This record gives sequence, structure tokens and C-alpha cells, in this order.
Amino acid sequence: MVSANPEFIQKLFELKNKYNFLIIADEIQAGMGRTGKFFAFEHYGIEPDIATVSKGLGGGLPLGAILIRNYLSNVLQKSEHGSTFGGNPLACATGLASLVEIENHLMQNAQIQGEYFLEKLQEIAKSFPKLISDVRGKGLMIGLQLTFPAKDLVSRLLDYGIISNATNQNVLRIVPPLIITKQDIDEFSTALFKSLKTLE
Repeated sequence: MVSANPEFIQKLFELKNKYNFLIIADEIQAGMGRTGKFFAFEHYGIEPDIATVSKGLGGGLPLGAILIRNYLSNVLQKSEHGSTFGGNPLACATGLASLVEIENHLMQNAQIQGEYFLEKLQEIAKSFPKLISDVRGKGLMIGLQLTFPAKDLVSRLLDYGIISNATNQNVLRIVPPLIITKQDIDEFSTALFKSLKTLE
């Protein structure tokens, strides 16, 4: 849950141009509007050679894709790459419907609610400077850096009916559905505040 440094991205593309290597963007979790833009790499104004997408693409069904630039179209020939569930008609139809919803309003909701969520979390962090060392993220892909084991907070939040996830020893991963509302965020924030109070 750490955003890439823009200077790093710029240097990476300078090296790509110098040494002629490919850049692959892993958009499996960060793509499909999650960060408030269709692809997370758009925040940096770049275009990778290849991008991988999944999760949000399928709208809950197993669906993934590899997106490649035109100049790489001859790398894989027909039938050289396959998948056990590739081309499933139901998953593909769901994917098309998901794309419509993402483009029509979910991506904008991720941006708006993500900004609100970050503001709420930063307010809470000010109340618990000994417990929260950083709040970071883009859109609805947020990390809460803690000064104690995140699993302790995960179990406290569960007492309030909030299912959360610790992806690192001391990072609470916050990746809610793109349909989240301000009311949902307020409910989470209240539960988070109360949970942190018990850990002071």
C-alpha cells in the first residue's frame, strides 16, 4: 500500500528508453477504477507496455486479461496462451457489465469517497499519534500504518462487525467495495476510533 515515487517512475521510463526493456503494470487489484482512475498507472501519466487486470474486471466472477500495446501483438500467436476458465461467456458478460458501471459512476465514487475516507482517517490519526504512524493511499486503496501488530486491530474491528485485513505486520489494508457510501465510511471510522481507544 505504498504509492510509487513519481521521480522513480520517471527514472524507470528513462532507463526503459535507454535500454529498451518492457514495463508491466500489475493492475490486478489497483486497476478498474479502484484508485479513482481507470488504471493506477494513469496517476503518473505513463503508458506501460503490458498491463494485467483482474478482480474488479469480473464483477465477482473469475475473469482476467493481459493488455498489450500494438507493437507487441505478434508476441503471442493464436492458441499459444490459454486458461482453464478463459472465455467463459457468463464471466465475460459480467465483465462487460462491470466495465459499464465502473466507467459510469463507480470510478468517480472511488475518487470522491476515497478523498473523504483519507480525510476521516487522517483526523483519527491525529487523535492516536502513538498508534498510527501514516495514512496513505489513492482512491479506495488505502493503507493505515500502525505502530503495533495490525492483527490486534483486525480482531477489535471484528467486534464491531467490520471485516478488515492486515497485509503486513503493521499495516491495515482498506480496500472497500467501490459502491461504498459516506455513511459506510462514517460507520467504519467510528468503529476504528473505538477500537483504537481500547489499544491505547
